[in-house]
Amino acid sequence: MKLLLTGALVTGLMGVAAHAQPTMNSETAYPKGSIGYEALVKGDNARAVSQILTSAQVSRHDPAKLINLGRAYARMGRLDEASAMFSIVMQSRDSVDLVLADGRVMNSKDAARKAYAGLQTRVATR
Repeated sequence: MKLLLTGALVTGLMGVAAHAQPTMNSETAYPKGSIGYEALVKGDNARAVSQILTSAQVSRHDPAKLINLGRAYARMGRLDEASAMFSIVMQSRDSVDLVLADGRVMNSKDAARKAYAGLQTRVATR
């Protein structure tokens, strides 16, 4: 399975499935709002969290969902919760390939490690 992570790694990770041709402006192959993608793009982190937490249409273990939730938490300053989301993806028994916005493919665990490392850098520079 491949997932598309849009957004630069520098600014954060946001996931959408890429079973068809990747698009950068919507949740491809996910029900609209289920992983909070559009809310994250618009900077509406509270709405993204709400959408992600209330969506029963996507597994609570889905790496794109967890990475997006972690990203929204990080943007809201909820760093412990963000860290927990990235850790869950890193420690999962399963992993998937993720297609980054620039076309590179990255394992979901590696993407979560990068997000986690960025979060740790942010914590260290406070």
